[in-house]
This record gives sequence, C-alpha cells and structure tokens, in this order.
Amino acid sequence: MSFDYTTPQGFDEASAASEGWTRETVSYPSKTTGADRLCHVILPAGYTTGKTYPVLYLLHGIGGDHNEWLGGNPLEVVGNLAGSGEATEMIVVIPNVRARKDDAVPKEVFGPENIVAFDNFINDLRDDLMPFVAANYSIKTGRENTAIAGLSMGGRESLFIGFTMPETFGYIGAFSPAPGLLPLSFPGMGDRPAFPGQFTEDDLRVKEGKPAPLFLMMCNGEQDEIVKFCTAGYEAALTKNGVEHLYYTMPGGHDFVVWKNGLYQYAKRIFK
Repeated sequence: MSFDYTTPQGFDEASAASEGWTRETVSYPSKTTGADRLCHVILPAGYTTGKTYPVLYLLHGIGGDHNEWLGGNPLEVVGNLAGSGEATEMIVVIPNVRARKDDAVPKEVFGPENIVAFDNFINDLRDDLMPFVAANYSIKTGRENTAIAGLSMGGRESLFIGFTMPETFGYIGAFSPAPGLLPLSFPGMGDRPAFPGQFTEDDLRVKEGKPAPLFLMMCNGEQDEIVKFCTAGYEAALTKNGVEHLYYTMPGGHDFVVWKNGLYQYAKRIFK
C-alpha cells in the first residue's frame, strides 16, 4: 500500500515538546530467571500518581540488551509526539528481553541458548515485569492501554507475545522482525526448516473468541538483506488470514534509520 513514511526534521532530537520527559533505570525481581533484572522506564513530563498512563513495552534485538533502544532516542521520539499533541502521553518500558539468570549479551549471539532466552521473555514479562510496573507506576490497565513493539528479534517476540496474549496487548508493532516466528527453510534443506517456528502460518490469525489487535504495524528497510524475506512472509500470512494491519517499506537497512521511523509511526497511532 502507499504510505507516507516521512518524518519531520528533528523528530528524534530534544526539543521544547519533549522537555520534562525523563528516563530512569530500575531493577525488578524475576522469579522466571531467579535474578533481579534491569529495565529503563521513560516517564512523561509532569508524571504524577494523580493520573494514569497507558504503557508501551519496547523490545530490543538479539545482539542487544535494555540499552540498545537508547540508540534510537525513544524519549525524544515519543516525547516530541506527545508534547506536540500527535500522540497520547504514555509510559515506555524498555526491558532486557534475554530472560535468563545471566542476561548479559553472550558471545554466541545466534546460538540456541540465546534464542531460547528470548522466547522465555513472555514468562518474565507476564509474571514479573508487568506486575512490577503495575505496582510501582500509575498505569492504565486493559488491552486498550497496553502495547508491545520491538526491533528485529524484539519485533519477532512482539508478534509472538501479541498474538499469544491478545487479551493483554491491544497494539503490536514489529520493526524489521527477525526470522523464526514462522517455519523457514532455505534451498537445499529439503523439508527441514532452519527455523522451526514459534507459530504455524495458521496461528498468525485472530482466533475464534479472541479479540483482534486494535492496531498492528510492521515495517522494513528496502535495503535490509537480513530479514526482509521473512518480514514479507509474515505480511503475506497476515493478509492471507485476514488480519487487519499496516505494513510499509522505506529506504534503509537493518538499522535505526528504519526502527526510529517505525517507532514514530507506531507511537502516534496507539492508545487513540
């Protein structure tokens, strides 16, 4: 579809609109991993317990941790949008998606243990992080006030978590989502998939009796040779299964040129 992916000059820079927005790093106890874990929490200007705020959980890629998204200036991107009235004021939580006791970036970034740790994040998120956020911040509850989005492997996990927990997450964003959500084979492998898949193609749909996403968005860079083949496959499955969504491509690679743009386009459309 035709889509205007352009952003205004300075959309990711500090300005009067984002003045007063703050970021704090907090530690929360995780029964899932058996360790305390770190995350960043971005709060709107004038944050007060006298009102409540919707929450966006923003996930990083396979080679990063809770610090990776800081390279995309999420405080400035979201703060500028909300400060100018183009987005709803929200709390943004940026966790470490590598849900294991030693959650440092490993040497074998693409090793199976690292991938398993990412897939385990759904348990840490549901049982540990979200209860911590609810207990310590003044949040709105309900799927209409809860969003998840991520870049690369974080985009894959956002799709997995969003479709697994549709009663919890009303909004799903996947910026250059990584392979592995659906089975994926390569030439010469026969029927054996390189990625067995968290879902089958039939799973990537709105299940009977379950709510549909209030907003689902995917994007990808036109020069991204890392994941664009599988992102297009996810988009085709969503279309085949009749899931309403927004999908666009833009000039860029597997990098923050695309991911910051994705966050901008996503943040201005959620919680409306």
